[in-house]
Amino acid sequence: MDSIDLEVLKTSAEWIAGGHRCELVTVIKTWGSSPRPIGATLAICDDGRVVGSVSGGCIEDDLIAHVRTHGIVRTAPEIVSYGISADEAHRFGLPCGGTIELAIEPLGPHSQVAELLQRLERHELVQRTLDLHSGAVTLAVAPAGAVMQVTQRHMVTLHGPRWRLLIIGAGQLSRFLAQIAIAMDYSVIVCDPREEYRAGWHVDGVQLVHAMPDDLVLELKLDHRSAVVALTHDPKLDDLALMEALKSAAFYVGAIGSRANNAKRRERLLQFDVTPVQLARLHGPIGLYIGSKTPAEIAISILAELTAVKNGVPAALQIQHAAALTSAESDACLVDIS
Repeated sequence: MDSIDLEVLKTSAEWIAGGHRCELVTVIKTWGSSPRPIGATLAICDDGRVVGSVSGGCIEDDLIAHVRTHGIVRTAPEIVSYGISADEAHRFGLPCGGTIELAIEPLGPHSQVAELLQRLERHELVQRTLDLHSGAVTLAVAPAGAVMQVTQRHMVTLHGPRWRLLIIGAGQLSRFLAQIAIAMDYSVIVCDPREEYRAGWHVDGVQLVHAMPDDLVLELKLDHRSAVVALTHDPKLDDLALMEALKSAAFYVGAIGSRANNAKRRERLLQFDVTPVQLARLHGPIGLYIGSKTPAEIAISILAELTAVKNGVPAALQIQHAAALTSAESDACLVDIS
């Protein structure tokens, strides 16, 4: 399963190779409420086909109608705005009078879409710089801390695995978690040294590694774009990986288990060289409370919490599993679902 941005690039490359004219549309600025975030993309072909999204659908309809009426005639990038007036905001489905600004870029061999995809296959994080006057494109390895930027002359976008997720354990829950994370633009690695769990485990686009989890955590040199989720219930695997992950710059470290098991895990980690400050970073019982029971629902719960942390949502606004139920009910629930 590809992320939306990757699907847009792959489809654009196919259209270019097939001799079609097409355009890449990127959200570069929003005011008020907007259905899609800055950086969201859409590609439109000269026959009216589209892939991706930049709004709730009405702006896409307008872009398609324009192409079917006039064709694709742009020869250079253009900045356009939708929803400036209240009437336009209502017409294009932008809530609360929102406004959206788009960069529309005509694509061709000069756009280096095929070259960009080759670099993404090598799991590179790539910085793509578009000259908004000439349409010229340059590709480079994205420097640490790079973000999307738009000036009067250039638009700089980032492509590739912007986030990494290391999952300890190759079980059924890991499969659902990996599938959803791939669609959320994570580069996913699943680590399990147990051959009986790895046999038959496969998710497209996910790297399955046979290694001790703590060794892999050190090898990956986890940064602020990395997350670690431990799902094996085996302290020999989970605890050692958590011990190293809590010392890293990973923005999220979590482990599955009941309240009681989580308390025991914290006691064990303190017996190693994990400090109380480092231990405070551990999320467990893992996930936000959504009444999850099935593996798929639990995966959504975990990724909901991970996303909240990534997006800087204050902990006070998150409903944790441990806070959602009474102590006895929570223990029973989490034992069942984990």
